[in-house]
Amino acid sequence: MDSFPSDLKAIPQDPYALFSQWYEAAEREDPDCFNAVSLATADQQGRPSNRMVLLKRYTQQGFVFATNYESRKGRELGANPFGALLFWWSGLGRQVRIEGRVEKTDRSVSESIFDERPRASRWAAMASHQSKPLQSRDSLLKRFESLSGTEPQCPPHWGGFLLRPEAFEFWIHVPSRLHDRVQFLWRDDGWQLSRLSP
Repeated sequence: MDSFPSDLKAIPQDPYALFSQWYEAAEREDPDCFNAVSLATADQQGRPSNRMVLLKRYTQQGFVFATNYESRKGRELGANPFGALLFWWSGLGRQVRIEGRVEKTDRSVSESIFDERPRASRWAAMASHQSKPLQSRDSLLKRFESLSGTEPQCPPHWGGFLLRPEAFEFWIHVPSRLHDRVQFLWRDDGWQLSRLSP
């Protein structure tokens, strides 16, 4: 797809359906990194920060990622519960921006995500006091090694966040830089679709 059709009625009118098409194409194109997404948050003063996270799942309810709740992003989302996701799939020349309110997932969802992680990744989540000053890397490695061989348990400070979208933007790269963009905004009567200037 080099551009969207002239008549936007020819594309899915539900942003989740369009996202699914693009996400599946991204997985075929780059199975190792297709679910990597930039997450932007801001503190109470409006100072932004961003970082890469992995999308764990998505439904019509929203998009789920997981983290240490005591990390910078966890603290910022606790104080200012809004975030923005940016997917960039260079091989396809496509990006998707998603903005919305963020809330913690149910504990059962957090534990399910934790249990899906490789065992070493679960030990790492238990060993790391994410974003806090580290006296030495050796001390971190010792904590990690002390957990090796134990049955990993999801820490109470680790879990999922759900971003409930209020806006989607789908962007297609065009060599002339007349990139093609469509936007979905949530309104009381449903999703409103429009085309944006590049």
